Amino acid sequence: MVRRKPVLVLLCFTVLAPIFLYTDRLSSFPSSISNDDFIEDVSNVQAFGNEVGKLNALPQELTNAVKEPIGIVYPDNSINSHQISVQSRDVSATSNAQEVPLRKSGEHKSRVLSATDERNLSEKGSVIEQVVNRRIGKDDSEKSKAEEENKELGSQQTEVQSTPEKQESKSQKKSEETTHKVDPEKLKTAPQDRNSSSTVMPDARVRHLRDQLIRAKVFLGLGATRTNPQYIRELRLRIREVQRTLGDATKDSDLPRNANEKLKVMEQTLAKGKQIQDDCAAVIKKLRAMLHSMEEQLRVNKKQAVFLTQLAAKTLPKGLHCLPLRLSTEYYALDPSQQQFPNQEKLEDPNLHHYALFSDNILAAAVVVNSTVSNAKHPSNLVFHVVTDRLNYAAMKMWFLSNPPGKAAIHVQNIEEFTWLNASYSPVLKQLGSQSMIDYYFRTHHANSDPNLKFRNPKYLSILNHLRFYLPEIFPKLNKVVFLDDDIVVQKDLSGLWTINLKGKVNGAVETCGESFHRFDRYLNFSNPLISKNFDPHACGWAYGMNVFDLVEWRKQNITEVYHSWQRLNHDRLLWKLGSLPPGLITFWNRTFPLDRAWHILGLGYNPHVAQKEIERAAVIHYNGNMKPWLEIGVPKYRNYWSKYVDYDQVFLRECNISP
Repeated sequence: MVRRKPVLVLLCFTVLAPIFLYTDRLSSFPSSISNDDFIEDVSNVQAFGNEVGKLNALPQELTNAVKEPIGIVYPDNSINSHQISVQSRDVSATSNAQEVPLRKSGEHKSRVLSATDERNLSEKGSVIEQVVNRRIGKDDSEKSKAEEENKELGSQQTEVQSTPEKQESKSQKKSEETTHKVDPEKLKTAPQDRNSSSTVMPDARVRHLRDQLIRAKVFLGLGATRTNPQYIRELRLRIREVQRTLGDATKDSDLPRNANEKLKVMEQTLAKGKQIQDDCAAVIKKLRAMLHSMEEQLRVNKKQAVFLTQLAAKTLPKGLHCLPLRLSTEYYALDPSQQQFPNQEKLEDPNLHHYALFSDNILAAAVVVNSTVSNAKHPSNLVFHVVTDRLNYAAMKMWFLSNPPGKAAIHVQNIEEFTWLNASYSPVLKQLGSQSMIDYYFRTHHANSDPNLKFRNPKYLSILNHLRFYLPEIFPKLNKVVFLDDDIVVQKDLSGLWTINLKGKVNGAVETCGESFHRFDRYLNFSNPLISKNFDPHACGWAYGMNVFDLVEWRKQNITEVYHSWQRLNHDRLLWKLGSLPPGLITFWNRTFPLDRAWHILGLGYNPHVAQKEIERAAVIHYNGNMKPWLEIGVPKYRNYWSKYVDYDQVFLRECNISP
């Protein structure tokens, strides 16, 4: 009995000790395996039990990236059916490994072995199939490269991993690559990095607020939301808040600080309306009705804007109406001896630089003269010939008598003094005075009137606009004249124009080929055989406003008679409409020498996007168009180039309330 007790103790020790030691070692296994550390757990199994080889595992996708398998129809089902079934088993095995915790070592081993057997049985087919499915949209070269990589992965199946950490890092890296290939749409919607901030649309908050107002107005007009008075009150309140926040803002920096808060509150209110309204057809119908209404309103507003712009362009402001009246009063109060300009001996000297200016706008003419003299290197060589109408003759003389142009000479003439310019000599003068011409352009209720508003401008019926075609008759003793329009500003010395060799041409001008609408076909009627036979519709036009005219060549080539002949042919206005540019293009066809573009830049009277560098390097800037700098509709950022040559402290300007 004494011997039996030690034997029983030893027997119990030999039986229980292996069990205790073995279960103690198994307790070191994790109770569950997550998707992220699946590869590491498999490596641990290989470390403790060498009966399991390396898994031929694909890069594991993240849990939130796993999607339903992509269905692909193959032409030969016998070839790919096995691969599809294996792929579906792999997906189910992966999902089971993620969801079911492994509580026993035997279950863990059997699951690992079964997964390995399935992958080995597929003979790498499922690996290639999954890679191909994930690379839909790539070219064939990328697909073959992926297959070679997977074959290399299968050939290294029996190798032992060195450390679990390296395996995990490689798996994560490949998983990221697979996710990039499988779900490219997520990358499109993913947040941009800091370096790509330039791709963000500018003024996004202003655009968003405006879109919210449109959506809110749609909800106000829908039947489902109109039956909910509480929501309608809330929506109208939010609309007023957003309108106050938006105000006149055109960019995000103009918005107040609480703009983001108002934007979020409005978005919440719109979300409520979306829940109330479930009839998409009604929303689409309402949006279409709003779009049609806005298009019609836009058309009406454009037409009205054109009319108002034309009206403002031809309407004389009060200040400019007051100025000639005030100056005329002062002129007739002067003694006859005080009504004469000095330096009259320079008027016919062909060795001096003569400038011709035809205008009835006193302030505009003053800016042209002042800017030219201010930028001239030798003002004493300048002679200005100003021609105006009878109504503004006294006022124009009085202005330059009280504001002499320094050392330059000036001469003011009345067009009524040109007795040779009459209807029997000038066809255009006869046409402009005819009743049919007046009815055609100014009697809108007549059937034969022109609907284009731009022709209803008094300048088209003024002979001052056509006086530029009679320069040799006006200045019979001069050889060269520089013509200047009254809506230009001279920024640099123009003495270089007098040294340009025109090479036998009559007119020196800057061409306007940069814009398609400055070609011949936009001014002349090429459906008429007289025009189509003699001119090229794609020929480059040129600009009036700053032109060098060789009067010697003019007389030699009899340019005035060429002008008269074409005016007689256009008696019925079938070759071109009113204006001086179309007949100028015809008269000086093949007789114009192109000047450098830096001499003359156009567009400041209609184009708000003229580059500042081009303006600053130009010798002459031209406010051609309706938005003249002396009008309220003038482009504000260009007005300073003109106004700096106006002395607003002058007594006549102050009395007429003319200010910057």
